[in-house]
Amino acid sequence: MWYPMKWMLKVDRKQARLLSWVKVPKLLLHRLLPNVRYSIWIDGKLQLVMDPYQVLERFLWQQNASFAISRHYRRFDVFEEAEANKAAGKYGNSSIDYHIEFYKKEGLSPYSKAKLPITSDVPDGCVIIREYIPITNLFSCLWFNEVDRFTARDQLSFSTAYHRDLLDQMPPLVAPAILHPPSLRLDSSSGRSSCKNSRRGRDRRSGSRQRRKAAVGIREKQTLL
Repeated sequence: MWYPMKWMLKVDRKQARLLSWVKVPKLLLHRLLPNVRYSIWIDGKLQLVMDPYQVLERFLWQQNASFAISRHYRRFDVFEEAEANKAAGKYGNSSIDYHIEFYKKEGLSPYSKAKLPITSDVPDGCVIIREYIPITNLFSCLWFNEVDRFTARDQLSFSTAYHRDLLDQMPPLVAPAILHPPSLRLDSSSGRSSCKNSRRGRDRRSGSRQRRKAAVGIREKQTLL
């Protein structure tokens, strides 16, 4: 005789390895399903109540985008998010401090308008909409590497994975060539430009030809008279 039992799974949030494995289907779905084209990740606290194609139409196809993620409703700065995580006890304080200090040494700075078009350094991560193309696959792998390397709080690694790793992988922008007009050469004796105005020369030559034609016409009239 058996009795139904209710199991409760408790995850130690201080174990980064356990939480990092939860990020595999969230960030590395293209490694599990190589033929996937689009995906919509939704956390368990939310529920999808509309057609998924409408979600793709609204956030990807109409925007001509390949990646969309929900922005944090309150915080935009990684440093503020780290302090909030420590205050809420979502991860070990020492691990978060080491995580942020390492990023600071590598150039992590508070969020500012200089980081546009990124409108926030702190995503919520509860909704991720992706088209699986090489650039989004690369970013997902870079993001997962940071999560696996440090804390499993993926909000703290998003901006570094984008600004430091992804932009370094992209080819540099080539500045357009600026063609300057040729400089004028000045005559050392008179101080005037040595460049001749070809149009004025053509005008003078055409005027002299017209005067010669007029003179020939007058002589012809005189001979006829």
